[in-house]
Parts: sequence; C-alpha cells; structure tokens
Amino acid sequence: MRDYFKKIPETIQQLIGPRPYYIDDIGMSSSQVICFDDMILKIQECCEESENELRMIKWLQRKLPVPRILHEERADNTQFLLMSRILGQMSCDESYMDRESVLIELLAQGLKMLWSVDITDCPYSNSLEQKLRQARGRVEQGLCDMENVQEDTYGENGFRDPSDLLSWLETHKPQEDLVLAHGDYCLPNVFLQDDKISGFIDLGRCGIADRYQDIALCYRSLLNNYQGAYGGKAYSAFHPERLFEALEIKPDWEKVRYYILLDELF
Repeated sequence: MRDYFKKIPETIQQLIGPRPYYIDDIGMSSSQVICFDDMILKIQECCEESENELRMIKWLQRKLPVPRILHEERADNTQFLLMSRILGQMSCDESYMDRESVLIELLAQGLKMLWSVDITDCPYSNSLEQKLRQARGRVEQGLCDMENVQEDTYGENGFRDPSDLLSWLETHKPQEDLVLAHGDYCLPNVFLQDDKISGFIDLGRCGIADRYQDIALCYRSLLNNYQGAYGGKAYSAFHPERLFEALEIKPDWEKVRYYILLDELF
C-alpha cells in the first residue's frame, strides 16, 4: 500500500512521516482522502472547486470550526492539500443516527452557525447564476451522472436527460435568500463530538448561496441515510421533516425540490 504514496510530493511525504493511515472511501467525491491520526491529505484534480476549497478554508479560520491548512502543493494538474484533522465522528455515525432528535438538532445548529457568518467580504459566490453556469458546463461536457441520482429524476416520471433538467432549472429559478452556505451539507461533511458540532469538511462548494442550498441537501441526506441508501443500517421510522421544526421555519418544498434537482447535475 505504501506504493500509493509514490506520486505524493516529497515535501508532503516528509511532513507525513511514518504515521499509520487509512484510505477514506465514504462519500461521493472523486477526490482521494488519506487519513492520519492528526491530519488529512486530500488529493484531487486542480479545478474551480479545489481552488475554492483552499480559499474558503483560509477565509473561514476563526469564523467556523474548519480544518487548518498545513501544506498545499500542485503537480501534474493535481492538488495535494494537507490539513489538520477534525475530531469526532461524521454525523452519519450510528451513535447519532440512533438518536434522531439529537442528530437533527445538531444539524440545525450547524446550519445556523453557517448562516451567522458575515458574508460581506466572502471571497466566493455560489449563487444560482454561478451554479447554473457550472451546471451548463458539466452538461455540455457530458459529466453528469444519470445513475447515482434520486429516484424519478430521470425516466418516465422525470426529466429526459441532464439537458432537459438544466432547461427546467434555468426557467424555474426561485428568489434567493443569500447566506453563507456550505454547498454540500450532507451528513458525512458535518462532524460531531460530545453532542456538539466539531467541524465542517469538504468546503469546495462553500460560498454565498441561498439557505435552501444547504437545507435541501441536508434533508435529502437525512432521508437517504435513514433509508440505508449507502449500504448502512435502514431505520423503520424516521422523520427528516423535523429539521424544519429545529430550524423554526416553515418548509418551502418547492425550493427543497429545486436545490435537490440542481445537485443532480454535480
């Protein structure tokens, strides 16, 4: 397995040293993540999202519990990002999934933490104009996955193809309520420890966006995880709609659907 490290720059290899490690294969990201006891090495293709992750992590220092950048290097269009490790467990850990009310309350707290950050000088906008621009590029390049999507997104009861979905999204843009959004607020990206938020990871899509960008993906993530969609334990009774009670808002189901559909193109 040590052959896996041959492509890692020498500077980073020296920082890693002989630490034990494991490869993280949770989540849908195309990046490679190597986990050490006190640090994480994320290896991904250089792109707009990888650039934004670096930018946003730096900007969020002392604003939110996010990793610290220990070293960043690029080679052959690949970014090597060495970061401190967030302590705790992913919020999809069974210890929290078994306590639905606690989990939902903590996820709501995490959303409120994000929304409380002043976005006046936020270095990145992930508003609908930006998201739809990126989506169009992905559709034109044939990068949209039609398999790992929600049931009925495509097919007889859904859209014909990603191009058809994009056209609908461009025609049905909702009014935006802009806040700081994580951008991919799914259970594996929110860490918990001692029944508190310990940190946020995978910040490549973080920036200014509508608050339903995060609400919708959080709701979908709760639904999928409780149904055992990712090979985990399936629960017979669960209530992801309680997220709105914890947020003290009335759900806008049209926006929930819109932002879930938008994410199908990423």
